[in-house]
Amino acid sequence: MKLYEGKTQNAYVVRSVTVDEAITRRLEALGVNENTQIFVLNKKQSGTMIIKVRGTRLALGRKITGGIHVEEVAEDGTERK
Repeated sequence: MKLYEGKTQNAYVVRSVTVDEAITRRLEALGVNENTQIFVLNKKQSGTMIIKVRGTRLALGRKITGGIHVEEVAEDGTERK
């Protein structure tokens, strides 16, 4: 699923990032890489989200959240299929 489809207060694991190369590099520098766990703190109807990754809060727009593909993580830390 795409990140903007995620729900608030849920954890996800990044599976792939498919946005412009410059944005991809910036996200990697901020810690949004494949197999990184992220937590959705807030979400707007427009697709804008505030996420927490490696202890840092990031605000991301719909264009970026649409290019981040994730899988939900269960409460015990395992991935949901």
